Amino acid sequence: MSMASTLLPGAISPIKVLVVDDSVIDQRLAGTLVEKDTGWKAIYASDGFEALELLDREKPHVVLTDLLMPGMDGLELVQKIHHRYPMVPIVLMTARGNEEIAIQALKDGASSYVPKRSLLTDLVDTVEQVLAAAQTDRQQQRLLGCLARFESHFILENDRVLIPPLVAYFQEQLTRLQVCDETSRVRVGVALEEALLNALFHGNLEVSSQLRQDNDEAYHKLADERRQQSPYKDRRIHLKATLSRSEAIFVVRDEGPGFDPSTLPDPTDPENLGRTSGRGLLLIQTFMDEISYSRTGRELTMVKRRDPSRTAEACH
Repeated sequence: MSMASTLLPGAISPIKVLVVDDSVIDQRLAGTLVEKDTGWKAIYASDGFEALELLDREKPHVVLTDLLMPGMDGLELVQKIHHRYPMVPIVLMTARGNEEIAIQALKDGASSYVPKRSLLTDLVDTVEQVLAAAQTDRQQQRLLGCLARFESHFILENDRVLIPPLVAYFQEQLTRLQVCDETSRVRVGVALEEALLNALFHGNLEVSSQLRQDNDEAYHKLADERRQQSPYKDRRIHLKATLSRSEAIFVVRDEGPGFDPSTLPDPTDPENLGRTSGRGLLLIQTFMDEISYSRTGRELTMVKRRDPSRTAEACH
């Protein structure tokens, strides 16, 4: 069962995904993929102007958009959605040749991206990821509105099921401390999840991203096997977090063999944007204000600073 069915408890209507693409073929392919086995409903727009009309009328939960379109292109659409509908996450569908525009769109408010050639394998997982990150539990915000600072240390087994609820937990704290607006909260959630997944798969389980690019099925099969084998099964993921009203600091550490951080390819290089490897690092670098690796490569520190324009609400 898809996790999508649990995203919006109590909702009468299904989750709506607005698919924006001037190509009817690509549009319907993406819509079919997100509707299959999820219970979601795809609605369609052929350009940015039509998309904005549907956003106002249909109120979709997430937008999936192409970048190169006539009239209003994907980059301008991202900017307008970010300004007018900051609570609606945006996933880019990127094609070869769009790399520089995609990087700018991520900086301007998009929550994630999927190369068009990877839609079959990655689209639904990516949309589920941003939808989960976009959830907000507002029932207890006022209760914990006086929280000023806290530190925590989680030690996780090599089970990816533990990662989404942990990310959601920290997103709640970011909201309560007013470190982020809604868009930034989603983006920090995506970055934190990517860092934890890297620690799990590439650090503790030592499964290479190149294998995923070559054979996604073999990648996950090897990961499942190693979760039951020594020494991989005994390793843990450590997450230390320090959150205050001025910034959030996350330190993710794995217990794998490590690597030389200087050998990492530049994920912002347009030539690397279409590759599966480096996708997580690109999102982390784009969505966090500062990142650094330890000398051994086993520890990643990420900093998200509070937007100076945000004013803290008084605690009553």
